Amino acid sequence: MQVVPTSVSAAMRPRLSLAAIGFALIGLGASVASLVDYVGTAPTFCAETGCATVRESVWAHPLGIPMPVIGVAFYLAALTLGFVDAPRLRRVLALAGAAWAVFLIVLQGFVIGAWCKLCLIADPAAIGYAVTVLAGAAALRFTPLRGLVTLPALLATVGLLGLWTGNFPAAGAHGVEPAPVASSEGTPAFVAQAQVPGTATVVEVVDFECPFCRRMQDRLASAIAQVRNPVRVVRKMLPLKIHPHAMPAALAYCCADAQGKGDAMAAALFAAQPDDLTPEGCEEIAARVGCDLERYRRDLPQAEARVAAEMKEVRAAGVHSLPTLFIGHEQIVGASKSTEELTALLDHAEVSP
Repeated sequence: MQVVPTSVSAAMRPRLSLAAIGFALIGLGASVASLVDYVGTAPTFCAETGCATVRESVWAHPLGIPMPVIGVAFYLAALTLGFVDAPRLRRVLALAGAAWAVFLIVLQGFVIGAWCKLCLIADPAAIGYAVTVLAGAAALRFTPLRGLVTLPALLATVGLLGLWTGNFPAAGAHGVEPAPVASSEGTPAFVAQAQVPGTATVVEVVDFECPFCRRMQDRLASAIAQVRNPVRVVRKMLPLKIHPHAMPAALAYCCADAQGKGDAMAAALFAAQPDDLTPEGCEEIAARVGCDLERYRRDLPQAEARVAAEMKEVRAAGVHSLPTLFIGHEQIVGASKSTEELTALLDHAEVSP
């Protein structure tokens, strides 16, 4: 009676071993993709705001080391131990990796308040690896064929992750927009319609709580101050669900903009602490910039309709990452542009026909 479970266990062990290596490959692919985004000038794989928020958090570089480096090292060790007969070390590594993965998941959910797509692959992969190791995964015999298969499998994993994150190749890399929202030149209609001859026009897709929109706003304001010729800023609202105060701020901007105080309101909203962008806090800001509060409250339903329409408009145009802005007809995604680069783009937009 006791031989049967031993036989079943022996039959399952190779499958568990392959599953452990599979989890390690998936985790390594996600860690490599994440590291590319960490060290690159602009995200190659994951440009979503949640990914950017995690990358820019104080937790992203423990002891000055990019977090994905730890993941790469862990999964390389896991792959190596998949072919080395060291069961005790394998179990210790698996338990440590699973505990670290749980910590990172809790950290994103309850401390950072944002989710990175690649982390949501790498962290569960560590937990899956631990489950298979503790269930009995053992070392496989290393063969040249298994070694040759590992690299293509890793590259395929990275490629699939790039397709899944939706930023590989980067959206808009070829200047193509969906037909219903594009001008004849491939520019989104709301950008083309905003252009005014003789003026550098900036169309800014805005989430007033987004930390990266705020960073870009500081650089953009400095760049505009350095340009002598007139610059016109048009804002389109895209409050993200992960930012609880983004919608009240967007509504507040639209109400103020209806009174001709959009620029002042935008500056005040970006300057305010994110926690102050409650409906009551936004109303106080509106009062400070000189809004008629009775009209402000009366205009809220129209503001809701405007925000909904603009969100639909920019989403349909393929805008899924913030910050995104258009200087003239050129689209800029991410907060990597310096003040000098933005100034040069504004100068070019001024002389463009």
